[in-house]
Amino acid sequence: MSGSGVRGLVVAGVVGALVVVAGCGSSDGAGQAGPSSIGSPSSAASSASSSELAQLKKEAGIADCPTSDPNVAARADGLPDVTLDCLGGGREVRLAGLRGTPMVINIWAQWCRPCRQEAPHLASLSAKAGDKINFLGIDYNDPDPAAAIQYAGMADWSYPQLQDQDQQLKAPLKILGPPQTFFVDADGKITYRHNGPYTSDQQLRRDIDDHLGVPL
Repeated sequence: MSGSGVRGLVVAGVVGALVVVAGCGSSDGAGQAGPSSIGSPSSAASSASSSELAQLKKEAGIADCPTSDPNVAARADGLPDVTLDCLGGGREVRLAGLRGTPMVINIWAQWCRPCRQEAPHLASLSAKAGDKINFLGIDYNDPDPAAAIQYAGMADWSYPQLQDQDQQLKAPLKILGPPQTFFVDADGKITYRHNGPYTSDQQLRRDIDDHLGVPL
């Protein structure tokens, strides 16, 4: 991404943060907003075909979704036994079957203003992480996967992206709305949940160190 692109994301994020500091929330919560009322980049359902979405994903440089173990038992203190589609096409991912490498899992949506604020920090730290940590995005409660893919590309999120249009994670992970970030150790245990946007590389780096034990 160009310097002007990063600056644009930061400026947009700061404006969004002034409007909704704690997070975008969902349409059923008091004082919260969903994709139909946030003044979002896109709140209409996408009409893009699967082949068009796959091409957009390729152009955005988003990595293929990870493999997951179909047989390992789900942990009570880990990710729920929910299978999600890969954003833009690709293999399905069983969240409870993601093991072996610490993970940072970010819940976001392209209509979410505070998500724009933290976008550069996720891009920066995911690039620094290399193969020490797996970053994974989940596009949540989002009616337009085409816009979501384009947004992820604009944000320089080259790491894999899943989609949860039907809010399957709402109940098991108690999600009120994006952004939220979960830290999961190599054994599949959720070690920490961060509600709201990250506001600096240092803040995200500290949580990675504190809750995954991986200095960056």
